[in-house]
Amino acid sequence: MVDSYVFRYMKEEDIDQILEVEHASFATPWSREAFYNEIYNNKFAVYIVLEEDQKIIGYCGAWVVIDEAHVTNVAILPTYRGRKLGEAILRKMMSVAKDMGARSMTLEVRVTNHVAQSLYRKLGFQNGGTRKNYYSDNQEDALVMWVNL
Repeated sequence: MVDSYVFRYMKEEDIDQILEVEHASFATPWSREAFYNEIYNNKFAVYIVLEEDQKIIGYCGAWVVIDEAHVTNVAILPTYRGRKLGEAILRKMMSVAKDMGARSMTLEVRVTNHVAQSLYRKLGFQNGGTRKNYYSDNQEDALVMWVNL
């Protein structure tokens, strides 16, 4: 049940737990410094964490520039997947971005990640193009998807 979870903005003291989610979720995880820079040096960045019993189980980040939001990452701990939490946190980010003035949102997803693509389509995202050799770990292409907010 999504009601038992808490959404809030990410803080510096969350980075250790965010890195746990990051390393469990991605072949090329972001570094501690990358998240630190997002919090303190990127005026466009907004990050939301998802907690259960004060434990971070997921997060979503985006850059909101003028009227466009670009999702940088969405991740849920593997043991919490399949509970519609990715959908919940992405819906929350869509709402936050819209409140910040964004009229559209974009993201990249691996062309082989059909589970994520299905979620994004459920939320109204549509295919917008392909970025060739986008992912550095295996040169996989990225599908660019867009939605109007």
